[in-house]
Amino acid sequence: HVQLVESGGGSVQAGGSLTLACAASRSIYYDYCMGWFRQAPGKEREEVARFDGDRNADYAESVKGRASISVDSAKNTFQLQMNSLKPEDTAVYYCAADRRVGGICYESSRAWGQGTQVTVS
Repeated sequence: HVQLVESGGGSVQAGGSLTLACAASRSIYYDYCMGWFRQAPGKEREEVARFDGDRNADYAESVKGRASISVDSAKNTFQLQMNSLKPEDTAVYYCAADRRVGGICYESSRAWGQGTQVTVS
């Protein structure tokens, strides 16, 4: 199993930017589909951005145009950059990785990071 550790959360003013990073315990570029989720107080966890089995980036409508997911395969890390932050972006952000086999992401194998708080005021 891959282990994931997020970093980069914190407090930021509305309109600002933030970059979250997720460090993996092993090489993930070829064998995993990577993504970011968030959970606001009193709400269900939702997907923010992810790479699908074909390594295409998908974004939630709420962050489209403001978010960018990227991967540094040499460092076994992937990032989520968010711009033009809004108070409604306040949440605990989680990185996740699904095993990728034959171009298919297996959600049943999902590994989660511990989460990092992002507060926008």
